[in-house]
Amino acid sequence: MSQMHGSSIDDLNGDVTATRLPPGVVHLGRSLVALALAFALGAVVMLIIGRNPIEAYSALITSSVGDKFSFGETLENTTPLIFTGLTLAVGFQARLFNLGAEGQLLMGALMAAYIGVSFNAPAPIHVGVALLAGAIVGGLWSGLAGVLLAFRGVHEVISTIMLNFVAFFFINYMVTGPMKEVTELDIPQTAKIAGSAMLPRIFPPSRLSAGLIVALVTATAVWWLVMKTPLGYELRSVGRNPDAARQAGIRPKRVTVLVMMISGSIAGLGGAVIMTGLFQRYQQGLNPGFGFTAIAVALLGRNTVPGVLAAALLFGVLAQGARGMQTIADVPTDTILMIQALVIFFVSTPHLLALFKRRRAAVAAEMEA
Repeated sequence: MSQMHGSSIDDLNGDVTATRLPPGVVHLGRSLVALALAFALGAVVMLIIGRNPIEAYSALITSSVGDKFSFGETLENTTPLIFTGLTLAVGFQARLFNLGAEGQLLMGALMAAYIGVSFNAPAPIHVGVALLAGAIVGGLWSGLAGVLLAFRGVHEVISTIMLNFVAFFFINYMVTGPMKEVTELDIPQTAKIAGSAMLPRIFPPSRLSAGLIVALVTATAVWWLVMKTPLGYELRSVGRNPDAARQAGIRPKRVTVLVMMISGSIAGLGGAVIMTGLFQRYQQGLNPGFGFTAIAVALLGRNTVPGVLAAALLFGVLAQGARGMQTIADVPTDTILMIQALVIFFVSTPHLLALFKRRRAAVAAEMEA
């Protein structure tokens, strides 16, 4: 692991040694301040364009949690963000930036679509195989970046982003070629998966499926893995100090590959969940952006499982409420994207300033020496 690599994650986790408050309290406070600033600036922008921010935010809340259908849709939007947020959070624990969650999620979705249309089986087995296959494919896809980093020194930010593009073009080929449904309309999409491969809806009349339950179980498993298992101890040790971990007998290369595979398998499982529970067929151009929103989810959640769950719910509210803001308050949906970007900015700013101060101090020390 490079020095730059380690410093970057230290910045993401924050420097709380200078305060007497518990780190969890400091992290929560910083996240709440970032949210408040983002929404405040969003309100200013609305005023500038002649919109009423109070009316807009009221519409946001009403459209996301105002009734049973809206709340169910909000939870449906939250589900894939839990998976992709956990994907990044697990990597961050070991100083790894897995920015390929989008590609891994879509590869998992494609694999689940293939399983869903290629054979029939009893419902529990069929949907279970589809979910498992999606997780395996996502893990293998991310594992490529782990191997490249561990044995060739290729930075995972570069390799995972590049693998996203490889995934997009491969999926486009499969959906318009070997996996394309043959119909008179000639639509570039797969056939609809079998009913036995579909996750049941659990909160009608919304589209919320049992995928939310899978997401919560996955989150619990990730917490147990990171906090209670020997592998979790190893990945956290490598994340804090790879040199010390190596001296303690931990093999950072092995941990790197394993963590990247686990991280990708979570994203792949999320892709399989949205395919079997929501989309039910793969259409050309499917690019929901869950993997990129996950960056904000992981940062706002401070790379902890409870934090990721809370942040995913928040962004689920924003995604669902954006439609209401547009229809009720006539506020462009791009305003929500701006607020998401501002959240990332304000969450990252204290860490960037801390990094700048440390580097200035290091340069000053070198000049004095």
